[in-house]
Amino acid sequence: MNESIVEVVRNGVEDALYLHLVDFNAKNAQVFQFPDFTVELKQLLFEALFHRLSDKLQSRTYVACLESIRLLSREKSGLESVATESTLRTLLTHAGLVLSSEDESDVGFATIQDAIVIVEAQKCLCNIIFNSQAAQRTCSTNGCIEGIVQRLKTYKDPTLVHEIKFYDMRMLFVLTALCLEVRPKLRQDLHGLTYLIEVLDLTLRSADEAERLVSDPEVDLCCEVLKILFNITVSTDSNNMDEEEEAHFLRLVSVLHDLLLCQTETKEKREELHNHTVNLLTNMPRESYEELLTPINEDSASAAERKDSVYDGKNMEAVVKLLEFLENRLEAPQQSLKESLAPVLHCLCQICRANRSMRKFCRLKSLPYLRNEVKFLPQEGSTLRNKLCRLLTSPVVEVKELAADFLFVLCKSSVTRFVKYTGYGNAAGLLAQRGLMCGGREEDYSSESEDSETEEYSELKDDVNPVTGRWELPRPNPMEGMSDEQKEYEAMQLVEKLDKLHRAGVIQPTKISEDGKPVPIEHMEELLEGVGSEPHHSDSESD
Repeated sequence: MNESIVEVVRNGVEDALYLHLVDFNAKNAQVFQFPDFTVELKQLLFEALFHRLSDKLQSRTYVACLESIRLLSREKSGLESVATESTLRTLLTHAGLVLSSEDESDVGFATIQDAIVIVEAQKCLCNIIFNSQAAQRTCSTNGCIEGIVQRLKTYKDPTLVHEIKFYDMRMLFVLTALCLEVRPKLRQDLHGLTYLIEVLDLTLRSADEAERLVSDPEVDLCCEVLKILFNITVSTDSNNMDEEEEAHFLRLVSVLHDLLLCQTETKEKREELHNHTVNLLTNMPRESYEELLTPINEDSASAAERKDSVYDGKNMEAVVKLLEFLENRLEAPQQSLKESLAPVLHCLCQICRANRSMRKFCRLKSLPYLRNEVKFLPQEGSTLRNKLCRLLTSPVVEVKELAADFLFVLCKSSVTRFVKYTGYGNAAGLLAQRGLMCGGREEDYSSESEDSETEEYSELKDDVNPVTGRWELPRPNPMEGMSDEQKEYEAMQLVEKLDKLHRAGVIQPTKISEDGKPVPIEHMEELLEGVGSEPHHSDSESD
């Protein structure tokens, strides 16, 4: 059967060719591996299919040929014969990506308007580029990217089918993900940043002008564009940008602000859109985060907006969306905790470091002033603070460190305040890593707001256990009534037991070095050195 289809494709009349291919495609629609096809046989079939694509055929036959190529190219083996200049050019021609001015012999194919043929050719290209390094190298230099960018400029045309736009962007994403040399070419030489931002802006304006929700297909297109933008901005040097680049990033963050606030048809698509928006925000230079804030128009601002999303005279709706996205991920994390939480935590760390107003607003939402909740452990409960404190002991190192960093930034890098909200036990990892076990402040912050303590907390704070961060009833002193000799004896018993555990390798005691970081000790007696001489630090509790 397999050999016979090769013969029909190579020499059969068009009607027979079409019927055989339709049957083959229907049987293999859900097949991703072809063990019955040897590499040689698959290459023969590819050659026959591409030969027929060069003939003058009906659109339905082109579609059938392209669909067969798409199915066979799901598998990496046997793609050597496909990843050549001539075969890829045939696909580019059917995809409408060959500029007619380049080669007059391609004018006929370059003007193909059959959207089904174009889309099927695009799907073939996506598969082949993804599975073949040779195809990746070829498509980086054969005009494929230029053709996509050229069509990108026509996306305002209402007659351009959505699927064509989507698969253009999917192809561009695969190329920018797998071919590093494509990224500067697209961003700088072809001004891709400008055109891609325009696609996002155009999509949002179309929905806004029609007073409708952003449709699911439009969200899919935006997500592909956001992934491309991530790839071409991931290595941005924010310290070495010219004015034009800075303006591009300011505009891009402004569009990302609008994407965070737009209304989509389904909750799932909104989550997906926010996910890719957050990923891209992590690449943005600090100076551009200001565009996430918008001025308040008091005449048109709603009551809800004034109450929940306004702070320091600015509209914080975009920041609210980021915090809501974080909460959603904390409530229902994905399979990978790192992929689910790391980007949004990193994004929030960056915007809080970049902008004082956003930091203070996030602090109010994430670490509200302590009241009677101090009677419970910081990690107990359902508030955002409780959920973040639980991450401080996560086995996923990246998530644990980012959660600690976010809370530390909200506390203005104050050890005293950080311990107050998390407990010393939860905070110890970050403090040890940064050499702050003895207190202090890592960064300088302005400090002009009032004390953050509430009346309820002030009444309880003297009985708060700094290690657990929880208020506890006073406990009787176990050494009460003991003589000094008895106390010394008990202390030496404890030292001996600790030393025994140390020698057995069960524990590794440490002491705090001059740089504030823990260092291993050789003998338990080293713990007694310098007792009572630790430096005293007093951190301001104001915000």
